[in-house]
Amino acid sequence: MQLEVFLEKVSVNHGLNVLVSHLAQAGIEIAALIRQGALQGVTEKMTSTNVQGETQMKLDIRSHELAVAQLRASAVVAGVLSEEEDHPVLFETLDAPFLVSMDPLDGSSNLAINGVVGSIFSVLPNIGVSTLGEQAFLQPGQDQRAAAYLMYGPATLMVLTLGQGTHVFTLDHDSNTFMLTQQTVQIAEETSEFAINASNQRYWAPAMQRYINECLQGADGLRGRDFNMRWCASMVMDVHRILTRGGVFLYPHDCKQPVRAGRLRLLYEANPMSLLVSQAGGESIDGKQPILAIQPDSCHQRVPVLLGAKQEIQRLREYHWQDSDHPQATD
Repeated sequence: MQLEVFLEKVSVNHGLNVLVSHLAQAGIEIAALIRQGALQGVTEKMTSTNVQGETQMKLDIRSHELAVAQLRASAVVAGVLSEEEDHPVLFETLDAPFLVSMDPLDGSSNLAINGVVGSIFSVLPNIGVSTLGEQAFLQPGQDQRAAAYLMYGPATLMVLTLGQGTHVFTLDHDSNTFMLTQQTVQIAEETSEFAINASNQRYWAPAMQRYINECLQGADGLRGRDFNMRWCASMVMDVHRILTRGGVFLYPHDCKQPVRAGRLRLLYEANPMSLLVSQAGGESIDGKQPILAIQPDSCHQRVPVLLGAKQEIQRLREYHWQDSDHPQATD
């Protein structure tokens, strides 16, 4: 089933359908650029940095430009918040029904090794950007109308939720059409696999130290079974693995850089991925509270993110609350 046919069947919001179709087209154009790699010079680093202080690559900028152009052309988007811009880009269509927050190229450091990268999108209702400006983007994740990511790997995938389950579409490069290949994905409640950057272990809070230590003890420890660890340095890739075969993705609070105790951006990484995971039967928290319930206070706000298999996320929540009940454990 083609993406457009699927949208007509499951969504009665024509404007949202138009928006998703333009997101898909942006993904097709970005995928074409990525396939050219060094031949087009898009894998080269630049001297500029984004609002996060991260060195940009040419493909970061081109992906941003392509996505913005498609969203502008949709005529249903009033403005876009991007990782690559300090402030939202507002369109002439300020009364259009939607706002979009995006990471146009997630995991761009993987380009140097020909690794998997992606694009992440969050769709919010326009609650008055013409009067509120960037404050209009500061809505909790539970208000999202849709979320999606594109994954550029051996196949180009679009993973989408409109609040009615999470679905996977695969790009047919011959026809440049996304086809439904997996409907209503479900994440198993139990797992024996986790994804985390273990090099930061010494900076984690006691709750996370406890959880990972128990996993590493494997069959000889409290959990009574062995665990596998995976880490791809691309949120899109790590989350897609969880949607495909289960597991948990963990980017916890740490004290390595106190001003960045949470590393992932709430509006265009944590929120859309949390909606996709929750619609697939998983859970997502910052340690204690659901990611989707957080009220944002700035456009590029960072948060810790723990998401995936429900039973493991519930265990992690319990450990974090136990820490707060016994603060001496953090001394």
